[in-house]
Amino acid sequence: MAGLLMLPLFSTTAQAGAMAARNDLSDTDAAKVEKVVSPATDFSKPEQYEAMSGGAATSSAAADRNAFSHPSANLPFDKRQDFVLGNGLFKKLWVSAPSSTQASDGLGPLYNARSCERCHVNDGRGRPPEENGGRSASMLLRLSVPPRTENERARLRDKTMLRLPEPTYGGQLQELALPGLQPEGRMVVRYQNRTVALRGGEMVELRRPTYEIRDLAYGPMRPDVMISPRVAPPMIGLGLLEAIHPADIVANADPDDVDGDGISGRVNYVRADASEELVPGRFGWKATIAGVAQQTAEAFLTDIGISTPMFPDSFGDCTPVQSECRAYAPGVQARLGMTEAPDPVLGLVTFYARNLAVPARRDAGDPGVLKGKELFHGAGCVACHRPKYVTRRDALQVEHRFQLIWPYTDMLLHDMGEGLSDGRQVGDAGGSEWRTAPLWGIGLTRTVNGHGYFLHDGRARSLIEAILWHGGEAKSARDKVVDMSPDERRYLIRFLESL
Repeated sequence: MAGLLMLPLFSTTAQAGAMAARNDLSDTDAAKVEKVVSPATDFSKPEQYEAMSGGAATSSAAADRNAFSHPSANLPFDKRQDFVLGNGLFKKLWVSAPSSTQASDGLGPLYNARSCERCHVNDGRGRPPEENGGRSASMLLRLSVPPRTENERARLRDKTMLRLPEPTYGGQLQELALPGLQPEGRMVVRYQNRTVALRGGEMVELRRPTYEIRDLAYGPMRPDVMISPRVAPPMIGLGLLEAIHPADIVANADPDDVDGDGISGRVNYVRADASEELVPGRFGWKATIAGVAQQTAEAFLTDIGISTPMFPDSFGDCTPVQSECRAYAPGVQARLGMTEAPDPVLGLVTFYARNLAVPARRDAGDPGVLKGKELFHGAGCVACHRPKYVTRRDALQVEHRFQLIWPYTDMLLHDMGEGLSDGRQVGDAGGSEWRTAPLWGIGLTRTVNGHGYFLHDGRARSLIEAILWHGGEAKSARDKVVDMSPDERRYLIRFLESL
């Protein structure tokens, strides 16, 4: 198994048959993979290679505040330079154009952050702003409106667009602007609290956020605007998630709940970059993005206002209504290329994002951790948080090929109940549907980012709060956690903190 460091768990004959759809495996390899990814049944000891969450790419560096910032361990020396260059560009502070600083101008004109790292602090998880307080660079508000014309409905049906931007303010609220230009507005969050009683007398307070946009600078928004908050997700393991074979994602889907287990995960089919091909979405809170390059380019455009060869508009998210914004000077320097971040900038940042290593597990063999793992399986959490895969043999990057990985996600959309609904359709994802978030590295959130805020909007202040917000398809698993004894819940959290 030296080259096979870990496909999804197959619970039905139909799913097992999907192995044949993997055109990268020989019959011998397919049988080997099916065996190695079968569900755990022995919880007295760790599974083989379980501590190596990212396969051979797993980082064994110290579990400190830089734990999410190390390169893939199997990245050869001659590629480390590209990782370091990508890291520098990831941290680079962009400035307004024109500037004496070569190849660093083009910021905005409207934007949410001046660098990638301002959102993904230490390559980790974002946090919401304080109630009625200042802004948080690592959280933003998405904006969209429902279709009104047949042409708009047709574009949504054929996936040339996944959502319609608000006509005046675009696809997200921009809370910062260049000098002389007004920011679009500011987000204000408030919380309403309620208490949930758990078995054993434990009480947990949950907080439900509500959002308001104040100080709109460009007139009113459309009355039917839909808003949805997003905190920045961790950056680790993106290249390995990209290397999961699409057949394995589709194999996990059961949109009609044919097996009757109450879990009906769906694929959010999206267009791969600018192509006509529809493929499973993998990234974003609602699985709306197919690959790491596209994710990186979209962040450059909408968050920083920087154009790339993939998205060449130099005015970022400025809408046609915002004519003054569109009139600002771009940062394009023709001698370097026709965009503000020409090649190889996008490629280097993408390479960096693809190769941020997943940290090794801590205490995988601890008796309390193993007990928590058994409870995690017994509660049915693995129905969505699929523990392990084997990446494709023909993955884009050699270092990501045929690796046994433990991301704890099925990459699918699941109905999480009205409590987590944002009421906003994005592609195939309804308001209450969210992609199963990977769990690898989740136990290092406080170490890396100094907080314990979870879920898409950071409303949960602990792992137990995050679990208690699970509804819809996850209600049965949540209820089993509620009914655990206090000691059992501590074991469960101990297991999650080891990931």
